[in-house]
Amino acid sequence: MNINAVREQFPILHQEVNGHPLVYLDSAASSQKPRSVIDAMKRYYELDNANVHRGVHTLGSRATDAYEGARAKVAAFLNAETPEQIIFTRGTTTALNLVATGYARAVCKEGDEIVITPMEHHSNLIPWQQAAKATGATLKYIPLQPDGTILLQDAEEVITPNTKVVAMTYVSNVLGVVNPIKEVAEIAHRNGAVMVVDGAQSTPHKKVDVQELGADFYAFSGHKMCGPTGIGALYGKKSMLNNMEPIEYGGEMIDFVDLYESTWKEIPYRFEGGTPIIAGAVGLGAAIDFLESVGMDEIDRHERKLAAYAYDKLSEIDGIEIYGPKSGRVGLITFNLDDVHPHDVATVLDAKGIAIRAGHHCCQPLMRWLNVSATARASFYLYNTEEDIDALVRGLIETKEFFGHAIG
Repeated sequence: MNINAVREQFPILHQEVNGHPLVYLDSAASSQKPRSVIDAMKRYYELDNANVHRGVHTLGSRATDAYEGARAKVAAFLNAETPEQIIFTRGTTTALNLVATGYARAVCKEGDEIVITPMEHHSNLIPWQQAAKATGATLKYIPLQPDGTILLQDAEEVITPNTKVVAMTYVSNVLGVVNPIKEVAEIAHRNGAVMVVDGAQSTPHKKVDVQELGADFYAFSGHKMCGPTGIGALYGKKSMLNNMEPIEYGGEMIDFVDLYESTWKEIPYRFEGGTPIIAGAVGLGAAIDFLESVGMDEIDRHERKLAAYAYDKLSEIDGIEIYGPKSGRVGLITFNLDDVHPHDVATVLDAKGIAIRAGHHCCQPLMRWLNVSATARASFYLYNTEEDIDALVRGLIETKEFFGHAIG
Protein backbone atom coordinates (compact mmCIF):
# COMPACT_ATOMS: atom_id res chain seq x y z
CA MET A 1 0.00 0.00 0.00
CA ASN A 2 1.37 3.40 -1.03
CA ILE A 3 0.68 5.36 2.15
CA ASN A 4 1.60 8.71 0.60
CA ALA A 5 -0.86 8.15 -2.24
CA VAL A 6 -3.55 7.19 0.28
CA ARG A 7 -2.94 10.24 2.45
CA GLU A 8 -3.09 12.52 -0.57
CA GLN A 9 -6.74 11.59 -1.03
CA PHE A 10 -7.78 12.98 2.38
CA PRO A 11 -8.00 16.79 2.22
CA ILE A 12 -8.44 17.26 5.98
CA LEU A 13 -5.06 15.72 6.80
CA HIS A 14 -3.15 18.49 5.03
CA GLN A 15 -3.59 21.23 7.60
CA GLU A 16 -2.09 22.58 10.79
CA VAL A 17 -3.87 22.45 14.13
CA ASN A 18 -2.64 24.77 16.87
CA GLY A 19 0.42 25.55 14.78
CA HIS A 20 1.40 21.91 14.21
CA PRO A 21 0.75 19.43 11.38
CA LEU A 22 -2.39 17.47 12.15
CA VAL A 23 -1.81 13.97 13.52
CA TYR A 24 -5.25 12.36 13.54
CA LEU A 25 -5.39 9.36 15.89
CA ASP A 26 -9.13 9.16 16.58
CA SER A 27 -10.46 7.05 13.73
CA ALA A 28 -12.17 4.57 16.07
CA ALA A 29 -14.53 7.45 16.93
CA SER A 30 -14.88 8.65 13.34
CA SER A 31 -12.66 8.29 10.30
CA GLN A 32 -11.73 11.01 7.84
CA LYS A 33 -13.25 11.13 4.36
CA PRO A 34 -11.44 10.81 1.02
CA ARG A 35 -12.08 13.21 -1.79
CA SER A 36 -14.03 10.57 -3.76
CA VAL A 37 -16.67 10.32 -1.00
CA ILE A 38 -16.98 14.09 -0.69
CA ASP A 39 -17.30 14.44 -4.46
CA ALA A 40 -19.89 11.65 -4.76
CA MET A 41 -22.19 13.35 -2.26
CA LYS A 42 -21.62 16.72 -3.89
CA ARG A 43 -22.54 15.28 -7.30
CA TYR A 44 -25.72 13.77 -5.90
CA TYR A 45 -26.88 17.08 -4.45
CA GLU A 46 -25.87 19.07 -7.53
CA LEU A 47 -27.20 16.72 -10.21
CA ASP A 48 -29.47 13.96 -8.89
CA ASN A 49 -31.21 15.30 -5.79
CA ALA A 50 -34.71 13.83 -5.60
CA ASN A 51 -36.68 11.41 -3.47
CA VAL A 52 -36.41 7.69 -4.19
CA HIS A 53 -38.94 4.97 -5.10
CA ARG A 54 -41.68 7.53 -5.72
CA GLY A 55 -41.27 9.76 -8.74
CA VAL A 56 -41.23 8.64 -12.35
CA HIS A 57 -39.18 11.61 -13.46
CA THR A 58 -35.52 11.35 -14.43
CA LEU A 59 -34.01 12.76 -11.24
CA GLY A 60 -36.10 10.41 -9.13
CA SER A 61 -34.96 7.45 -11.21
CA ARG A 62 -31.32 8.45 -10.96
CA ALA A 63 -31.60 8.94 -7.20
CA THR A 64 -33.27 5.55 -6.81
CA ASP A 65 -30.59 3.87 -8.90
CA ALA A 66 -27.86 5.46 -6.77
CA TYR A 67 -29.57 4.49 -3.51
CA GLU A 68 -30.24 0.90 -4.50
CA GLY A 69 -26.81 0.67 -6.09
CA ALA A 70 -25.30 1.54 -2.72
CA ARG A 71 -27.36 -1.24 -1.11
CA ALA A 72 -25.94 -3.72 -3.62
CA LYS A 73 -22.40 -2.52 -2.84
CA VAL A 74 -22.94 -3.05 0.89
CA ALA A 75 -24.30 -6.55 0.26
CA ALA A 76 -21.28 -7.48 -1.85
CA PHE A 77 -18.89 -5.89 0.67
CA LEU A 78 -20.28 -8.10 3.46
CA ASN A 79 -20.89 -11.12 1.19
CA ALA A 80 -24.58 -11.06 1.98
CA GLU A 81 -26.68 -13.47 -0.03
CA THR A 82 -28.90 -10.73 -1.52
CA PRO A 83 -29.17 -6.92 -1.38
CA GLU A 84 -32.64 -7.29 0.19
CA GLN A 85 -30.92 -8.37 3.41
CA ILE A 86 -29.36 -4.92 3.83
CA ILE A 87 -31.39 -2.35 5.77
CA PHE A 88 -30.08 1.20 5.76
CA THR A 89 -30.08 2.81 9.20
CA ARG A 90 -28.59 5.87 10.90
CA GLY A 91 -25.70 3.70 12.10
CA THR A 92 -24.74 0.79 14.33
CA THR A 93 -26.77 2.08 17.28
CA THR A 94 -30.01 2.25 15.30
CA ALA A 95 -29.34 -1.14 13.72
CA LEU A 96 -28.78 -2.86 17.08
CA ASN A 97 -31.85 -1.19 18.57
CA LEU A 98 -33.88 -2.46 15.62
CA VAL A 99 -32.82 -6.05 16.38
CA ALA A 100 -33.29 -5.72 20.14
CA THR A 101 -36.76 -4.19 19.71
CA GLY A 102 -38.08 -5.70 16.49
CA TYR A 103 -36.71 -9.21 16.99
CA ALA A 104 -35.66 -9.93 20.59
CA ARG A 105 -38.76 -8.47 22.25
CA ALA A 106 -40.91 -10.67 20.01
CA VAL A 107 -39.09 -13.95 20.66
CA CYS A 108 -37.91 -13.62 24.28
CA LYS A 109 -39.99 -14.38 27.34
CA GLU A 110 -39.48 -14.98 31.03
CA GLY A 111 -36.94 -17.75 31.57
CA ASP A 112 -35.09 -17.03 28.33
CA GLU A 113 -31.55 -15.65 28.23
CA ILE A 114 -29.71 -12.90 26.36
CA VAL A 115 -25.92 -13.28 26.44
CA ILE A 116 -23.39 -10.48 25.92
CA THR A 117 -19.92 -9.53 27.28
CA PRO A 118 -18.70 -6.81 29.66
CA MET A 119 -16.63 -5.23 26.85
CA GLU A 120 -19.66 -4.13 24.83
CA HIS A 121 -20.17 -0.55 23.71
CA HIS A 122 -23.28 0.94 25.29
CA SER A 123 -24.99 0.58 21.90
CA ASN A 124 -24.70 -3.20 22.23
CA LEU A 125 -25.50 -3.30 25.94
CA ILE A 126 -28.35 -0.94 26.79
CA PRO A 127 -30.73 -2.26 24.07
CA TRP A 128 -30.33 -5.77 25.55
CA GLN A 129 -30.86 -4.49 29.07
CA GLN A 130 -34.12 -2.95 27.92
CA ALA A 131 -35.15 -6.05 25.96
CA ALA A 132 -34.53 -8.21 29.04
CA LYS A 133 -36.57 -5.87 31.24
CA ALA A 134 -39.42 -5.76 28.73
CA THR A 135 -39.65 -9.55 28.27
CA GLY A 136 -38.52 -10.96 31.61
CA ALA A 137 -35.50 -12.59 30.01
CA THR A 138 -32.24 -12.87 31.97
CA LEU A 139 -29.20 -10.89 30.82
CA LYS A 140 -25.99 -12.94 31.18
CA TYR A 141 -22.32 -12.13 30.58
CA ILE A 142 -19.41 -14.16 29.21
CA PRO A 143 -16.57 -13.25 31.63
CA LEU A 144 -13.35 -11.58 30.51
CA GLN A 145 -9.85 -12.92 31.06
CA PRO A 146 -7.25 -10.63 32.70
CA ASP A 147 -6.09 -9.41 29.27
CA GLY A 148 -9.65 -8.64 28.17
CA THR A 149 -10.14 -11.65 25.90
CA ILE A 150 -12.84 -14.30 26.22
CA LEU A 151 -12.47 -18.08 26.37
CA LEU A 152 -14.66 -20.34 24.26
CA GLN A 153 -15.09 -22.68 27.23
CA ASP A 154 -16.66 -19.78 29.14
CA ALA A 155 -18.97 -19.13 26.20
CA GLU A 156 -19.93 -22.83 26.23
CA GLU A 157 -20.86 -22.56 29.91
CA VAL A 158 -22.81 -19.29 29.71
CA ILE A 159 -24.77 -20.04 26.50
CA THR A 160 -27.47 -22.63 27.19
CA PRO A 161 -30.57 -24.04 25.46
CA ASN A 162 -32.49 -21.21 27.16
CA THR A 163 -30.41 -18.59 25.33
CA LYS A 164 -32.31 -16.82 22.58
CA VAL A 165 -29.79 -14.11 21.62
CA VAL A 166 -26.00 -13.83 21.78
CA ALA A 167 -24.78 -10.29 21.00
CA MET A 168 -21.09 -9.50 20.78
CA THR A 169 -18.72 -6.92 19.35
CA TYR A 170 -16.40 -8.28 16.67
CA VAL A 171 -13.65 -5.84 17.74
CA SER A 172 -13.54 -4.00 21.07
CA ASN A 173 -13.32 -0.22 20.76
CA VAL A 174 -11.28 -0.11 24.00
CA LEU A 175 -9.20 -3.27 24.19
CA GLY A 176 -8.48 -3.83 20.51
CA VAL A 177 -9.55 -7.45 21.04
CA VAL A 178 -10.78 -9.42 18.02
CA ASN A 179 -13.45 -11.77 19.31
CA PRO A 180 -13.91 -15.33 17.94
CA ILE A 181 -17.28 -14.56 16.38
CA LYS A 182 -17.44 -17.62 14.13
CA GLU A 183 -16.81 -20.03 17.01
CA VAL A 184 -19.22 -18.25 19.35
CA ALA A 185 -21.86 -18.25 16.59
CA GLU A 186 -21.47 -22.03 16.30
CA ILE A 187 -22.05 -22.37 20.05
CA ALA A 188 -25.07 -20.06 19.85
CA HIS A 189 -26.60 -21.98 16.94
CA ARG A 190 -26.08 -25.36 18.65
CA ASN A 191 -28.21 -24.00 21.49
CA GLY A 192 -30.88 -22.56 19.22
CA ALA A 193 -29.84 -18.90 19.70
CA VAL A 194 -29.21 -16.21 17.10
CA MET A 195 -25.87 -14.39 16.76
CA VAL A 196 -25.92 -10.59 16.64
CA VAL A 197 -22.61 -8.93 15.75
CA ASP A 198 -21.62 -5.33 16.45
CA GLY A 199 -19.36 -4.66 13.48
CA ALA A 200 -18.71 -0.96 14.10
CA GLN A 201 -14.99 -1.45 14.76
CA SER A 202 -14.39 -4.41 12.43
CA THR A 203 -16.04 -3.43 9.15
CA PRO A 204 -13.67 -0.50 8.43
CA HIS A 205 -10.52 -2.48 9.09
CA LYS A 206 -10.81 -6.09 7.94
CA LYS A 207 -12.53 -8.18 5.31
CA VAL A 208 -15.94 -9.27 6.59
CA ASP A 209 -17.92 -12.28 5.35
CA VAL A 210 -21.21 -12.49 7.24
CA GLN A 211 -21.95 -15.96 5.87
CA GLU A 212 -18.60 -17.36 6.97
CA LEU A 213 -18.95 -15.70 10.39
CA GLY A 214 -22.34 -17.28 10.90
CA ALA A 215 -23.88 -13.92 11.81
CA ASP A 216 -27.66 -13.83 11.90
CA PHE A 217 -27.53 -10.03 12.26
CA TYR A 218 -24.56 -7.74 11.59
CA ALA A 219 -24.54 -3.97 12.21
CA PHE A 220 -22.06 -1.26 11.21
CA SER A 221 -21.67 2.50 10.67
CA GLY A 222 -20.47 4.37 7.60
CA HIS A 223 -18.66 7.21 9.36
CA LYS A 224 -16.00 4.89 10.79
CA MET A 225 -15.12 3.53 7.33
CA CYS A 226 -14.46 6.71 5.32
CA GLY A 227 -18.16 7.32 4.73
CA PRO A 228 -20.45 10.12 5.93
CA THR A 229 -22.10 10.40 9.33
CA GLY A 230 -25.74 9.43 9.76
CA ILE A 231 -25.65 6.27 7.63
CA GLY A 232 -25.11 2.63 8.55
CA ALA A 233 -26.65 -0.72 7.81
CA LEU A 234 -28.05 -3.88 9.32
CA TYR A 235 -27.57 -7.23 7.63
CA GLY A 236 -30.00 -9.94 8.61
CA LYS A 237 -30.78 -13.44 7.48
CA LYS A 238 -33.96 -13.46 5.40
CA SER A 239 -35.75 -15.82 7.76
CA MET A 240 -35.13 -13.40 10.64
CA LEU A 241 -36.01 -10.22 8.78
CA ASN A 242 -39.22 -11.65 7.31
CA ASN A 243 -40.48 -12.41 10.81
CA MET A 244 -39.49 -9.05 12.32
CA GLU A 245 -41.89 -6.24 12.95
CA PRO A 246 -40.86 -2.68 11.99
CA ILE A 247 -40.37 -0.21 14.82
CA GLU A 248 -40.98 2.94 12.74
CA TYR A 249 -44.20 3.49 10.85
CA GLY A 250 -45.09 5.96 8.12
CA GLY A 251 -44.61 6.53 4.44
CA GLU A 252 -42.99 4.10 2.03
CA MET A 253 -42.81 1.16 4.45
CA ILE A 254 -46.42 0.21 3.83
CA ASP A 255 -48.14 -2.05 1.33
CA PHE A 256 -51.80 -1.28 2.05
CA VAL A 257 -53.33 1.26 4.46
CA ASP A 258 -56.95 1.28 5.58
CA LEU A 259 -58.55 3.38 8.29
CA TYR A 260 -57.92 0.74 10.98
CA GLU A 261 -55.40 -1.72 9.54
CA SER A 262 -52.19 -1.59 7.50
CA THR A 263 -49.82 -4.10 5.95
CA TRP A 264 -46.12 -3.79 5.32
CA LYS A 265 -43.91 -3.93 2.26
CA GLU A 266 -41.41 -6.70 1.72
CA ILE A 267 -37.90 -6.49 3.19
CA PRO A 268 -35.90 -4.28 3.37
CA TYR A 269 -38.41 -1.50 2.72
CA ARG A 270 -40.68 -2.28 5.68
CA PHE A 271 -37.78 -1.13 7.91
CA GLU A 272 -37.04 2.09 6.01
CA GLY A 273 -40.05 4.27 6.67
CA GLY A 274 -39.98 7.87 5.51
CA THR A 275 -37.48 9.55 3.25
CA PRO A 276 -34.28 7.53 3.60
CA ILE A 277 -30.71 8.74 4.01
CA ILE A 278 -30.13 8.98 0.27
CA ALA A 279 -26.99 11.12 0.12
CA GLY A 280 -25.54 9.13 3.02
CA ALA A 281 -26.06 5.89 1.12
CA VAL A 282 -24.38 7.41 -1.94
CA GLY A 283 -21.44 8.43 0.23
CA LEU A 284 -21.26 4.98 1.84
CA GLY A 285 -21.19 3.36 -1.58
CA ALA A 286 -18.33 5.64 -2.60
CA ALA A 287 -16.49 4.79 0.63
CA ILE A 288 -16.79 1.08 -0.15
CA ASP A 289 -15.40 1.71 -3.64
CA PHE A 290 -12.48 3.58 -2.10
CA LEU A 291 -11.69 0.92 0.51
CA GLU A 292 -11.87 -1.86 -2.05
CA SER A 293 -9.55 0.07 -4.36
CA VAL A 294 -6.96 0.06 -1.56
CA GLY A 295 -7.75 -3.52 -0.52
CA MET A 296 -9.18 -4.66 2.81
CA ASP A 297 -6.39 -7.17 3.37
CA GLU A 298 -3.84 -4.42 2.77
CA ILE A 299 -5.60 -2.16 5.25
CA ASP A 300 -5.69 -4.94 7.85
CA ARG A 301 -1.97 -5.68 7.46
CA HIS A 302 -1.05 -2.00 7.64
CA GLU A 303 -3.06 -1.40 10.81
CA ARG A 304 -1.79 -4.51 12.59
CA LYS A 305 1.75 -3.41 11.84
CA LEU A 306 1.01 0.05 13.23
CA ALA A 307 -0.63 -1.44 16.33
CA ALA A 308 2.41 -3.62 17.05
CA TYR A 309 4.76 -0.68 16.49
CA ALA A 310 2.67 1.56 18.74
CA TYR A 311 2.46 -1.05 21.49
CA ASP A 312 6.23 -1.46 21.54
CA LYS A 313 6.95 2.27 21.43
CA LEU A 314 4.41 3.24 24.07
CA SER A 315 5.54 0.41 26.33
CA GLU A 316 8.92 2.13 26.60
CA ILE A 317 7.35 5.14 28.34
CA ASP A 318 7.78 4.96 32.08
CA GLY A 319 4.53 4.95 34.03
CA ILE A 320 2.21 4.00 31.17
CA GLU A 321 -0.40 1.25 31.43
CA ILE A 322 -1.73 -0.26 28.21
CA TYR A 323 -5.03 -2.16 28.28
CA GLY A 324 -5.80 -5.27 26.27
CA PRO A 325 -3.61 -8.02 24.82
CA LYS A 326 -0.25 -7.35 23.21
CA SER A 327 -0.78 -9.69 20.28
CA GLY A 328 -3.75 -10.08 17.96
CA ARG A 329 -5.01 -6.53 18.48
CA VAL A 330 -6.28 -4.22 15.78
CA GLY A 331 -5.27 -0.61 15.21
CA LEU A 332 -5.86 1.07 18.54
CA ILE A 333 -4.02 1.51 21.83
CA THR A 334 -5.90 2.39 25.02
CA PHE A 335 -3.75 3.56 27.90
CA ASN A 336 -3.27 5.74 30.97
CA LEU A 337 -0.28 7.70 32.24
CA ASP A 338 0.49 7.60 35.95
CA ASP A 339 -1.27 10.40 37.86
CA VAL A 340 -2.29 12.27 34.69
CA HIS A 341 -6.00 12.32 33.89
CA PRO A 342 -6.69 11.16 30.31
CA HIS A 343 -8.53 14.42 29.58
CA ASP A 344 -5.35 16.32 30.51
CA VAL A 345 -3.33 14.00 28.28
CA ALA A 346 -5.66 14.66 25.35
CA THR A 347 -5.63 18.43 25.97
CA VAL A 348 -1.84 18.67 25.98
CA LEU A 349 -1.59 16.50 22.87
CA ASP A 350 -4.19 18.63 21.09
CA ALA A 351 -2.02 21.69 21.68
CA LYS A 352 0.59 19.84 19.61
CA GLY A 353 -1.87 19.02 16.82
CA ILE A 354 -2.34 15.39 17.93
CA ALA A 355 -5.97 14.23 18.13
CA ILE A 356 -6.75 11.30 20.45
CA ARG A 357 -9.85 10.27 22.42
CA ALA A 358 -10.23 10.47 26.20
CA GLY A 359 -13.10 9.28 28.38
CA HIS A 360 -15.04 6.09 29.04
CA HIS A 361 -15.54 5.42 25.29
CA CYS A 362 -19.21 4.47 25.88
CA CYS A 363 -18.00 1.45 27.85
CA GLN A 364 -18.62 2.31 31.49
CA PRO A 365 -18.94 -1.31 32.70
CA LEU A 366 -15.62 -2.11 31.01
CA MET A 367 -14.01 0.91 32.67
CA ARG A 368 -15.13 -0.42 36.05
CA TRP A 369 -13.75 -3.85 35.13
CA LEU A 370 -10.42 -2.13 34.35
CA ASN A 371 -10.74 -0.27 37.68
CA VAL A 372 -10.44 3.15 36.03
CA SER A 373 -12.87 5.99 35.42
CA ALA A 374 -11.51 6.84 31.97
CA THR A 375 -8.66 6.11 29.56
CA ALA A 376 -6.86 7.73 26.65
CA ARG A 377 -7.10 6.04 23.26
CA ALA A 378 -5.09 6.42 20.08
CA SER A 379 -6.64 4.70 17.06
CA PHE A 380 -5.13 4.21 13.63
CA TYR A 381 -6.45 3.82 10.11
CA LEU A 382 -5.15 3.32 6.61
CA TYR A 383 -3.85 6.91 6.39
CA ASN A 384 -1.70 6.76 9.55
CA THR A 385 2.05 6.22 9.61
CA GLU A 386 4.79 5.22 12.02
CA GLU A 387 5.74 8.91 12.07
CA ASP A 388 2.30 9.65 13.54
CA ILE A 389 3.03 7.20 16.35
CA ASP A 390 6.47 8.70 16.90
CA ALA A 391 4.78 12.09 17.28
CA LEU A 392 2.37 10.56 19.81
CA VAL A 393 5.25 9.10 21.84
CA ARG A 394 7.08 12.44 21.89
CA GLY A 395 3.86 14.16 22.91
CA LEU A 396 3.25 11.73 25.77
CA ILE A 397 6.79 12.15 27.09
CA GLU A 398 6.37 15.92 26.96
CA THR A 399 3.00 15.55 28.71
CA LYS A 400 4.64 13.70 31.58
CA GLU A 401 7.29 16.40 31.79
CA PHE A 402 4.62 19.11 31.71
CA PHE A 403 2.94 17.56 34.72
CA GLY A 404 6.22 17.18 36.53
CA HIS A 405 6.81 13.46 36.14
CA ALA A 406 10.41 12.51 35.44
CA ILE A 407 11.10 9.88 32.86
CA GLY A 408 12.80 6.84 34.33
